Amino acid sequence: MVPEIFDRKARALRRARAAKIPGGSFLVLEAAAGVAERAGAANRRFQTALELGSADAAFDLMKPLAQTWTRAAFAENEILELSEQSFDLAVSVLALHAVNDLPGALIQIRRALRPDGLFVGALFAGDTLKELRGSLASGEEQISGGASPRVAPFADVRDLGGLLQRAGFNLPVADTERTTVRYRRFDTLVADLRAAGETNALADRVKTPLRRDVLAASLTHYKANHAEDDGRLRATFDIVYLTGWTPHESQQKPLRPGSAKARLADALGTTELKADDSVPSKRD
Repeated sequence: MVPEIFDRKARALRRARAAKIPGGSFLVLEAAAGVAERAGAANRRFQTALELGSADAAFDLMKPLAQTWTRAAFAENEILELSEQSFDLAVSVLALHAVNDLPGALIQIRRALRPDGLFVGALFAGDTLKELRGSLASGEEQISGGASPRVAPFADVRDLGGLLQRAGFNLPVADTERTTVRYRRFDTLVADLRAAGETNALADRVKTPLRRDVLAASLTHYKANHAEDDGRLRATFDIVYLTGWTPHESQQKPLRPGSAKARLADALGTTELKADDSVPSKRD
């Protein structure tokens, strides 16, 4: 059974609230531009495309990639009600890091794509909000003697490419772009998280407001450990872009063992040794 890390209802409410904030989120726009750039690099005009869980502002940036679009979102049980092999392209901007079953979500996306279909997704991962997470934990530990979950856990970048492969995608790529924002005020960081729909939606979250003394202790820790010389507070955002293709016979395949036409030793300018040869003590 998949553990419930995120409260899907709370997550939906936060995203709906974010959609009403004028100007939207620079983080959403940055991630959408990255997805559009990677999908555009395929140099293909896609016919039918699926957009999964992205904000309207993100969708506007991706519209030119395909002729017709279907917009969808995960149900509360994280099931996609989609026919198999229906799309040439699937994209998702800052939605997949808040599903409880990411491997299952990727499998559903792969099944919705036709052979040689492309998936490109952007999600928060890695060290995202590491400064905020550590400071809130420190402040709560200092005042209350324990820490409650306030910042979502994020997947390790090294694991995400493997998840694509496990889900059945070919040519999987996971690459990271880090944005470090420097805030004059802590309130502005909170406002940016609200605009992106990224405030706390953890299933085990404490549902009472953060106590003022805990917030004060957290801010003290933040300023002492994550501030610039001018007092601005650093906040890290790691956006990971996942790219994968559904299998098709036209895609390049790895060479069979022993089929290479050139020796690696020749390319590297080194001497090839047999398994039982001794290694020379020095090079001439």
